Formats: sequence, structure tokens, C-alpha cells
Amino acid sequence: MKISDAYEGGRFGLSFELFPPKTEAGEEALFDHLERLIEFGPSYITCTYGAGGSTQAKTLEIIDRVRKVYGCTVASHLTCVGLSRSELIHYLKEALQRDVKNIVALRGDPPQGSDSFEPPEDGLRYASELVTLIRDAFPEFGIAVAGYPETHREAESPESDLENLQRKITLGGDLVITQLFYDNADFFRFQQLCSDRGIGVPIVPGILPVTNLAQIQRISGLCGATLPPDFEAELSACGENADEQFEVGVRFAIEQVRDLIDRGVPGIHFYVLNKSDATARILESVSVPSHA
Repeated sequence: MKISDAYEGGRFGLSFELFPPKTEAGEEALFDHLERLIEFGPSYITCTYGAGGSTQAKTLEIIDRVRKVYGCTVASHLTCVGLSRSELIHYLKEALQRDVKNIVALRGDPPQGSDSFEPPEDGLRYASELVTLIRDAFPEFGIAVAGYPETHREAESPESDLENLQRKITLGGDLVITQLFYDNADFFRFQQLCSDRGIGVPIVPGILPVTNLAQIQRISGLCGATLPPDFEAELSACGENADEQFEVGVRFAIEQVRDLIDRGVPGIHFYVLNKSDATARILESVSVPSHA
């Protein structure tokens, strides 16, 4: 099924994002964690790949294994980084051969050490171009695109960022999965702005539970997400106590997710970082709407 079907008829779409482990031991640990997450009946599972397009082949291997082992709908991330049009088409053909029929279409980050994104020869510069390529060449794919509640770091303005999102939807995107955020007001403001523009596809909040202060400071710095000062101060007060940081982060995420659900979001997309403990604790603590 297309991942957009997860939200049809008022159903709640629950989804998880993985990344390809670098080692065989990491892969087996991932599937151990997945055993616990699958108990929550996700609507679909996505898999990203490494910076600069590394681990692309592994992405398809992982997501294909998830589909075969658990029988659930899956989606592969795909970016414009380092691939020509013909290479992108080859990747999409291989995905179809593996019965992976959904793509999270992204531009991708500039390679490490580069200040700006430069497309490869005969490649694509924007995610909107990738959406067009997929929709024209493989209309059977479901396509998710990214949205930024706090505005993409490279956007000229919030207005231009919304224009770009609208373009991606007009060209064929089926739903929007947002960048991580920690102030729900940012999400609901973004959701309203999308509605005002006539963007009628599901706007799905992306949630990364905080389990380690240094880690989230690094991640939020890279993607431009803001940590609420009180939340960051509470995490800092834990010192180097990893267990206390975990508990503070999970408590915050429980309240954040509960508020999102109570206010009628179409679903939640968890960035699980290949772990299950935090996400499982959250889902055990909130009342998740029916997503059968």
C-alpha cells in the first residue's frame, strides 16, 4: 500500500524511521529492538541512508528484510546526493524489484566539508525535481516529502520554504513528514500555514525522543531545531547521569506526543535511532488512536 493510505478514513498513522547499521552485530541489535516496536502495529517503517549517499544498497537490504520478516508497509529514503538521473532511476527500479513501493524524497545534505549543495553531473538540485522524476517514471510509488516547522536552514525565508513545500506536493508528494521539533506551537503554526496555502495532504509530526543531551544538542544544531530553554536546563541539571537524562527526555516526549494526539494530528513518525526503549515507553504511556 501507499504510505499515505495509513491516514485514510480518519486512521492514525504510526510510523518508525530506521537507519542502516554499519556492522552485522548492529543489524541484529536493530532487529532485536524492532521486535518490541512491531508490537505497537506500525502503519509503515522507513529507512534512511548515510551521508553523501553511503549505505544506499544497505538501505534496500534492511527495508526489504523488514518487509519480509514483519509483513508491514515500508519506504526507502532517496536523496539527490551523488546520483545522476539514470542512477536514481536504477535505484527506483531495484526498489520495485524488492517490492518497496514508497519513497521519502529528499534533496539531502551537502557532503561533509561543503558549504552548499551542488548536484552531480546530470543530477538533480531540488527535492521537487526528485518528486517529478519519481511521479513521471514510476507513478505507482507513494511519495513522502519533508516539511520544516522551524523553516529549513537554507531557505531564504519562511515564505519561500512554504512555497517549496507546496511545489513538492503539487508535483506529486502524497504526505509531509516534518523535521524534529520540541515546541508543539511550532508544529501547529506550520500546520495552519500549510492549510492556508491549500496543502491538503497529511502533515505528520516527526518526533525524536531525547535520551542524551550532548547527542540532541549536536543533532538539533545540524538541523536547526530549537530546544526549549527549560527542557535543556532540566537535562543539563542531570549532569553526566545518562539514566536521569533518559528519564527527563522520555517524560518530555510523553507530554509532547500526548498533546499532539489530543489535538488531532494524523499520526506520529518516530525517529527511533534504531532503539526501542524510549519510543516503547512513550507509546505505553499515551492513548494512541486506532491505526488498524
